[in-house]
Amino acid sequence: MLQRIGVSLEESLLKQFDEDITARGYTSRSEALRDLIREQLVARRWSDSADSSAEQVAVVSLVYEHDSMDLARRLTAIQHRDPHAVVSALHVHMDHHNCLEVLILRGAARKIISLAEQLVAVRGVKFGKVVPATTGKDLT
Repeated sequence: MLQRIGVSLEESLLKQFDEDITARGYTSRSEALRDLIREQLVARRWSDSADSSAEQVAVVSLVYEHDSMDLARRLTAIQHRDPHAVVSALHVHMDHHNCLEVLILRGAARKIISLAEQLVAVRGVKFGKVVPATTGKDLT
């Protein structure tokens, strides 16, 4: 069942919001607000479960130079420390020198965070980002 709510915003903030959601392809403010709320709920669940054994899912993106100091081998070695945590890995050759690796991790939040941070922190990783995800079972 849908509920209606009212939101008061400064005119300049609403203008920026409308420009942003239009550029991103939203057809309504409502759907954009729903997505923002979902994002915050997922972040809160991650924060609340960081010290628990609750299962979580995360996406880790890494960009690195493939021929840099045996980096690919070191990244793979870290992944093999907990082989059950890495659900999937995608490796993309971006150009002659750079690779993008996208990993899906699943497990206890604290283990996933630790593994993801180890990967991002490896010397030679040009860009690393951890994105908390959700199974979606609690979100509609």
